[in-house]
Amino acid sequence: MLSREEFIFTIGYDGPMAVVDGQAKKLYSKLSTRELAEKGLFRAAYSSALWSKDPKEPEMVAEIYNKAAGSSVPQTSLPRLFGVFQTDVNRAIIL
Repeated sequence: MLSREEFIFTIGYDGPMAVVDGQAKKLYSKLSTRELAEKGLFRAAYSSALWSKDPKEPEMVAEIYNKAAGSSVPQTSLPRLFGVFQTDVNRAIIL
């Protein structure tokens, strides 16, 4: 299982391994879901919300995103919008 930080900053996959943005991980890994969203790091914020398994966090990310974008994207569209889904990957490559 990937760590929270690895999951949040995964930018793609190379076979059975997650490819992680090491610089973003180093800079932003200590931020909460709300802090990530408020900084405009919506993909990372949504990943963090999924990782937390708290049903209120994806709603919060959608609310902050919609306010910033001036849109009304429903929370159920966020996985597709950000391309983030839970996976069973166990290894990561840090770039």
